[in-house]
Amino acid sequence: MLTGLSEILSVLGLVGFSVVALWLLARPKARMVALMPAPQLLTMTAVATAMWCAALVQFGPGSSLTFVVQTLRDLAMLGWLSATFWTAAAPMTRPLRLILRMLMTIAVLTLVLGAAAYWRAGAGAEPWMAPTLVFAAMIVAVGGLLIVDSGVRHASAGLRMPLMAVAGGFAMLWAYELNVQLIGALTGKTASTLIALLPAVVLMTLPTYVVAAMDIGRERMRLSRTAAMRTLTLLGGAAYLVVIGLTGAIARLVGGDYAELAQGASLVVALGAGGVLIASARARAWLSVMISKHFFEHRYDYRSEWMRFTATLGQGDGEEDCNLHRRVAKALAELTGSPGALLMVLGAAGSFRVADQWHWPVDVDADDATLSVRSAFMLQETRHIVDLDAQRRGPAGSDGAGEDLALPDWLLADPRAWVVVPVLHFHRMIAVVVLHRPPVSRALDWEDLDVLRIAGQQAASYLAESQSQAALSEARRFDEFNRRFAFIMHDIKNLASQIGLLARNAERHADKPEFRADMVETLKISAGRLSDLLVRLAPRARGAAAAAGRVLIEPVLNDIAAEARSRRALFVGCQAGLAAWADAASVRQIVQHLVANAIDASTPDAAVQVVGVSEHGRARIDVIDQGCGMTRSFIRDELFKPFVSTKDGGFGLGAFEALQIAQAMGGAIDVDSEPGKGSSFTLWLPLADAKDGIGTDTPMMKVASQ
Repeated sequence: MLTGLSEILSVLGLVGFSVVALWLLARPKARMVALMPAPQLLTMTAVATAMWCAALVQFGPGSSLTFVVQTLRDLAMLGWLSATFWTAAAPMTRPLRLILRMLMTIAVLTLVLGAAAYWRAGAGAEPWMAPTLVFAAMIVAVGGLLIVDSGVRHASAGLRMPLMAVAGGFAMLWAYELNVQLIGALTGKTASTLIALLPAVVLMTLPTYVVAAMDIGRERMRLSRTAAMRTLTLLGGAAYLVVIGLTGAIARLVGGDYAELAQGASLVVALGAGGVLIASARARAWLSVMISKHFFEHRYDYRSEWMRFTATLGQGDGEEDCNLHRRVAKALAELTGSPGALLMVLGAAGSFRVADQWHWPVDVDADDATLSVRSAFMLQETRHIVDLDAQRRGPAGSDGAGEDLALPDWLLADPRAWVVVPVLHFHRMIAVVVLHRPPVSRALDWEDLDVLRIAGQQAASYLAESQSQAALSEARRFDEFNRRFAFIMHDIKNLASQIGLLARNAERHADKPEFRADMVETLKISAGRLSDLLVRLAPRARGAAAAAGRVLIEPVLNDIAAEARSRRALFVGCQAGLAAWADAASVRQIVQHLVANAIDASTPDAAVQVVGVSEHGRARIDVIDQGCGMTRSFIRDELFKPFVSTKDGGFGLGAFEALQIAQAMGGAIDVDSEPGKGSSFTLWLPLADAKDGIGTDTPMMKVASQ
């Protein structure tokens, strides 16, 4: 049943590839040339594959004659790969050219030798020709896989994706055949089931011929470094299996106990190599350098490296990476494979000192762990990334050739120090990173310099932003202090006016005992208010609503009336037992300001009233004067703005500060005024009884004139 299925699939392959070959011949030549480098070779490959399918039908999948025709197919496939990947759009490296020439030579010799042997000896050549043909097919398959891998990787930016798909189909076919042949070499038995399914694998490659000859698939494909590394690993494993299979086959031909000896030697070599790679970081680093140098066009996988670099700068992996300085050092070190790094920032004396380290223990407080002002200036001006090994040999071999960078002795004397990277932000050096020597030391090339330079600029933006945030925070603290001081200056001005008025009255009434007693009381009150102002200047002064509690309004109003007695008698009326939920000192400060403004706005004989009542579940304090009044536009646009005042020499902060304090206590200030008719300022505060859940509304009011 399996044999019949194989024959059916082979017939389908013969018909399919024959039709594709005829269709390719019928396609316009100009259109085909525009789509691929050598369309004739693709047609020849389809014809050779059709002939191979015919051989599968005629002689069977495992026949030596089929292998001879398979060699013709492989030769056509190698020719198409040569024409596709050996072009200006897809340049082939020199080692691959040599491999390609060698494979084509082996294929031609195998084809000629097989055809001659069966022409002269017929079936008698089967015993000695079969192993030769299998061995040659294995070599061609391994070499073809190498060419496809490297060709697709280097040509991914210059060729259409369907051409990559054709090459991938070749690789799939060769990989399948190589596995079948390796299984046979390792087990000593023919994998008849896998061989019978070979035509199915061939049919899977048929659509790629059609797609490659059509004007579709203009997308570009780029093989990632991870996929390339895995492909190399698989090819290395395939090469190892090939060696094991050949060793086993040779041992069986020689006879004796050589087979067991070969198995033991192979196991020892494999375990030894694996153990060295696992245990030795230096061996792993050396292997990584060799692979990057000889198998990849660039040393760095820029996409993955940049994503890791940005992620390290943005947020650390653990608690030890919470410091931005350490994250910058770590990000630059991981970029170049360095096991550690130092980060130096500008100190108070103008020199750069070690601020933090990553996996490089160093005494950050040591006096010699600095970079002098001259060294920092030279690095900033030249913007050079310094290879310290070249500096140790002399300036002529460094990036800053011919320039004395005045690097400190402690840095040059430490063999661990490898590279100095200036971290520049808009031509200003804000940090210096010293990278630890990697396990496998190497000289810096142009790619290292470019990567470190652009990475340093990216890291500099993070450091500059951090410094700006710190400066902004400090500026905010100064701004808060200045704001507090401005408010206090306003209150000091009011106190100065009050004391000045007291001094003028003392000239006329100093001989009256009542005046002297009143003057002493006023001076005591003024001294207390000055002491309160000094407390408010403290950096950790409590907020306006920090001491919120039940405040009786009547005593506060009476005290304010007593303080203002020297300037004006106030008419105070307050609902008995009225209590607000607020801070007593803040309420006093607001009402004092409103009363002072009312006195300033009124004529000497005009009355000023202060009334406290409860209304709609809130405490209401009205300060009413008969002064000049204010326009609606002034109240709306300027009254509560800072530094806007109608008084000569005024600061324009009183109303602004009063509103801020009231709002901080959950209150508000309303104003009702008309020009020439006076003003009424209303302070609204939360009612203490409502806060406590007691809904009292006492209609009694105590009125006094003080």
